[in-house]
Amino acid sequence: MKPTRPKLYINLYWHMHQPDYRDIVSNEYVLPWTYLHAIKDYSDMAYHLEANPKARVSFNFVPILLEQLEDYTTQFKQKHIRDPLLALLVEPDLGNISYEQCHLIVKSCFKSHHEKMLSPFPHYQRLLHLYQLIEPIADDKEEFHYLSAQYKADLLVWYHLAWCGESLRRNNKVVQALMTKGLNFTLEDRVELFDVIAETITNLIPRYKALMKTKQIEISTTPYYHPILPLLIDFKSTIDAMPYAPLPKFARYAGGQERAAAHVIAASKYHANLFGQVPRGMWPAEGGVSNATLSLMAEQGVEWAATGQAVLANSLLKSQMGLQDKSEYLYQPYRVTNGKQDILCFFRDDNLSDKIGFEYAKMHTPDAVRDFIQTLEGIHQANSNGSAKIVSVILDGENAWEYYPYNGYYFLNELYAALTNHPDIEMTTFSDVVDLYQSKEYKTHRISAPALSQIAAGSWVYGTFSTWIGSKDKNLAWDLLCAAKKTYDDVMLSNILDANQLKACERQLSICEGSDWFWWFGDYNSSDSVASFDQLYRRNLINLYTLLQQPVPMILNKSISAGGGNADNAGTMRRGQV
Repeated sequence: MKPTRPKLYINLYWHMHQPDYRDIVSNEYVLPWTYLHAIKDYSDMAYHLEANPKARVSFNFVPILLEQLEDYTTQFKQKHIRDPLLALLVEPDLGNISYEQCHLIVKSCFKSHHEKMLSPFPHYQRLLHLYQLIEPIADDKEEFHYLSAQYKADLLVWYHLAWCGESLRRNNKVVQALMTKGLNFTLEDRVELFDVIAETITNLIPRYKALMKTKQIEISTTPYYHPILPLLIDFKSTIDAMPYAPLPKFARYAGGQERAAAHVIAASKYHANLFGQVPRGMWPAEGGVSNATLSLMAEQGVEWAATGQAVLANSLLKSQMGLQDKSEYLYQPYRVTNGKQDILCFFRDDNLSDKIGFEYAKMHTPDAVRDFIQTLEGIHQANSNGSAKIVSVILDGENAWEYYPYNGYYFLNELYAALTNHPDIEMTTFSDVVDLYQSKEYKTHRISAPALSQIAAGSWVYGTFSTWIGSKDKNLAWDLLCAAKKTYDDVMLSNILDANQLKACERQLSICEGSDWFWWFGDYNSSDSVASFDQLYRRNLINLYTLLQQPVPMILNKSISAGGGNADNAGTMRRGQV
């Protein structure tokens, strides 16, 4: 008798990440994206799990994002807001704010996906049209002469209403009342909205903890400040997938192995302190892996990691294991060992992941969900070898939704319902699969994890590191960091700083090592986005030299990259395949 086909396991893995937007010297936030995504995406994503208790998924929260969420909570408790835009929401006298504050309001409060976040609201749209009428005739010194305090109040309120998640819009009476009122918002209105924001952010981490406690979700971590570990360890890992790529002038990032280990250890410790348990899995920043990276993670007790589909294809070729149809090799974890410690590595289904990230927002929700389910059914039906298939769908869990109607509300509701009610599909987490594989009955569960002898260094984007290294602008950014690290090392040897100064310098260096700065450099991203991250990266390097009590190189006053492209989804996400 032919054995029954095992169920199809689906790992939905939502990655949540923002870099540190604080200026370490002033301790103020330079950009507002952490708190805005908190009230929109982090809140909504928790809500969908609370509303669908049978659904099970995995989340990845980068420590530096969680640290900022905790910092915002502290600001609310202490009633001292260090985010200039958020502070302006409750500024009592908007008629007498500075030119710089006016400029911050108008330059910030139209930054959203207009089709889904501005155009649906006539009052908000009217505020944009008014500004567009004034802007061409604005004098440099009196640019805001025509903008009243009421205009600024209404613009601030509508910007924050537009960034409220759909779960807030449907369930919060304050948000509903303000959206109904539409204009002429008072200080009391603004304070009420501010209090909703405070309550939402303060409750976020407890909500995710509650979901984790009931085992509805697994939460993994990432090296603390989101660095590309293989590049910290060895620039030459670039040539595994890009053999002719130009590299930075510096041959290597000095002390990169130790710096990489520091990020991994700090992440595990922070996660354990916050959530009460050591993370079992880790999403290496941008899925950036190499043999050295996975070995480092395994040495620190990490049981599983995940990366991109192209990395697996390149690794199979490098391991001389050959490539069949992806249905034969993609839908299973692989065991990677350094001879002492093992780690299970999962690989992203680029097709399904990119459909959620880039395609389904353009489709009617029932059609999008039907396409996703039918694709999974096709994978299940093609299973002829008796082993359980494990599909890993991995993507940005915050930036996709502003391109969906209603912040993805209907899509996520219907997707979770379809998955939980399907007779042949089981929603699971990565650690569930690890437990099944490690159990004595793993053959009963038909879980296989072949050994992968070689890992081809690469990331989830195209299987290469081209998003972070290998072009003129990106390589210059690395060279500036390498030069700063050399100065850092010299100062460390000199013993001229006390313990608190050393701690501040190490933190600032860690911020500079994050991947986001290198992501944004390049002509495929918009000029505005490139400019803001370029400025913040150089500001961080300047802060590092300042904290080290060393001269700041003049080159840091000059921009690194101009941008000028028109990337998908404003450049916040990339596709896994070209």
